[in-house]
Amino acid sequence: MGHLDHFQYLLLMAGCLLITLPLEFVLGARVYRRAVGLAFAVIPVVIIFSVWDIVGILRDHWSYSPRFTTGVKLIFGMPIEELVFFVVVPLCGLLTYEAVGQVLRRTRGRSRVGELGPHA
Repeated sequence: MGHLDHFQYLLLMAGCLLITLPLEFVLGARVYRRAVGLAFAVIPVVIIFSVWDIVGILRDHWSYSPRFTTGVKLIFGMPIEELVFFVVVPLCGLLTYEAVGQVLRRTRGRSRVGELGPHA
């Protein structure tokens, strides 16, 4: 792989964001447009999983490959990539959830119109 090895984790997270970004604009997920709701959904996940991750690191339950991470460490040795993961994955999940909801609402709306017929 070479010179990009240290960025693999971050590149994977960027790929996840790029793949789900169209859900916001094409399918109308409206996740990015609701910043307060997004913060309330993501911040607890970030806090809980960061604490869990730090405890695992401090107890030597797991570690992270210096080959595939940048080496930038946050509090108690947590790699920055982990924090990025704890933000990106819930964000992508919310985008997917909201996009599916939008598609289902549109589909139900069309089927109801068809069910009503000309005498409704």
